[in-house]
Amino acid sequence: MKIAVLGTGIMGAPVARHLAAAGHEVRAWNRTREKAEGLGAQVAASPAEAAAGAEVVLTVLTDGPAVDETMQQALPAMEAGTIWAQLSTVGVVWADRLAGKAAERGVLFVDAPVMGSQPAAEQGALLPLASGPEEARERVTEVFETFSRSVLWLGEGRLGSRLKLVANHWIFVAVDNAAECLAFAEALGVQPQHFLETIAGAPFDMQYAHWKGEMILKREFPAAFALTLARKDAGLILEAAGEAEFELPLLATTAERFDRAIELGHGDEDLAAVYYASSRLDGTDARPGAGSAG
Repeated sequence: MKIAVLGTGIMGAPVARHLAAAGHEVRAWNRTREKAEGLGAQVAASPAEAAAGAEVVLTVLTDGPAVDETMQQALPAMEAGTIWAQLSTVGVVWADRLAGKAAERGVLFVDAPVMGSQPAAEQGALLPLASGPEEARERVTEVFETFSRSVLWLGEGRLGSRLKLVANHWIFVAVDNAAECLAFAEALGVQPQHFLETIAGAPFDMQYAHWKGEMILKREFPAAFALTLARKDAGLILEAAGEAEFELPLLATTAERFDRAIELGHGDEDLAAVYYASSRLDGTDARPGAGSAG
């Protein structure tokens, strides 16, 4: 199948690599050309060049405005009936807006933000939350299965972007809670790893707590999901909640704590660095007797 991948950053690069390895004819474009090289795909000079003649176009970009700017160039080169699968987390407003632009061109818009961060993308274990025209389902599922552990098809409309916000709400509050619990343990003089041992294997255990907890214990935060991007998504969640006249007090507090950790210089680190919002040492290492986290 002829596939264009627009955006080959942390998530888009492994997506393009998996598609090319599966034998698809892939053209890749990225604002920084070097990031589109070495993926087994033909590197395009522009979004229009990548999208021309493609059967499926994937956008894997930072946010709604980035997708919109890219597709302003790509859409005129796309034929009616082409599938545009939108994998980025753009929120409700932008999902609806982008779908409208696809409709004007006669392009089939599949709203399919993916669950999973960089490790899942590298392993081909993402989960697209897909919704859109039924006539696009079979073809786009074939594409998605190349880089995914499964595909959750939600039906018509833009339900994927809506469900992604619900799922991210769960993740953000859970990570913030785990980080705060570890910091609280330290404040009480308890070894934080003992908290993780306490929940291990219990009904209230959570694999994510151990993964992010290990980062916190080591004070090493390689960005599987950068804190600045998590804060962007938290804003999209709060925006959607406001439009629905629904209050999310836990997420509102978590967003404030994201802001605090970002102000302390941890924005490019993994979202587990929200731990520093709990530190009583203004973002330095909160372990008893420890010095700066650096």
